[in-house]
Amino acid sequence: MAIIFGPVASRRFGSSLGIDLSPEQKCCNFDCLYCELAPAKVRANIANPPSVAQVIAELKKAISTHGATDVITLTANGEPTLYPYLKELITQINAIKSTQKVLILSNGSGAMDKGILESLKELDIVKFSLDSADPLTYRKIDRTLAKPDLSTLIANMSQFAREFKGELVMEVLVLEGLNDSEREFELLNTAFGKIKPARVDISTLDRPPAYANAKAISEERLRELAPIITAAPVFVATRKAPASIKELSKSEILKLLALRPQSVADVESGFCESSKEILKSLLNSGRVAIHTCAGVEFYKLK
Repeated sequence: MAIIFGPVASRRFGSSLGIDLSPEQKCCNFDCLYCELAPAKVRANIANPPSVAQVIAELKKAISTHGATDVITLTANGEPTLYPYLKELITQINAIKSTQKVLILSNGSGAMDKGILESLKELDIVKFSLDSADPLTYRKIDRTLAKPDLSTLIANMSQFAREFKGELVMEVLVLEGLNDSEREFELLNTAFGKIKPARVDISTLDRPPAYANAKAISEERLRELAPIITAAPVFVATRKAPASIKELSKSEILKLLALRPQSVADVESGFCESSKEILKSLLNSGRVAIHTCAGVEFYKLK
């Protein structure tokens, strides 16, 4: 029963040492179309969860072997907020960490539980998924055990974000024919305007999904939809470079950054060399600054 895995290189959070809180089997209260794990019956608890003592003992060994990674990631073969000793575990991890930030990768369902939200406040980074702000689309994609009222879910996430001292990251997984329309993204942007996360990550399938009817959208379409999200910096999480290289003037760069911060990765792979030099001069002159949001660097106007 391997509880600790990694370190792994994360596109979004840097080097990560993972903690699997459901190492024996998949235990999740969602049955998402896009899940990379095999389909399994949805459930509201983790079967045979490891004890806090087991987790901490293995984590200490891993840290001793690998040193301090960027993050220690609470995840699961399913949903980590179902772990019954979550508050105690977070407290003990915080007691032994050094420079690492502690992160949880959650489907967001814990936002319906005030007790879970209180526990999550002790983390450095919380990642919640919100694949749609339309109730029908949400149910079609995430197929939850319970059917949370989305307005309440979003309101709870918003309150959590106001009270949370760390960084809240929202994630959207986009599927063809389900949540890939302008309307869906406009609804999401309204929701994120209420939640006010530090960052929004959008992506599509890049691994075989649990269900064959889950289809990826093109990277071009993903990048067309991304600018609709204006409520927070957006990170387009892809494994490939953008389809085209942008040649932008100084005024065009300033206008682009006024509309939407650009990640350092997007600039490196998507700007031509002359545009990179213009951006560098704007950075040196103080008109543009680099801000870090949960491990991802963005160029933003000052």
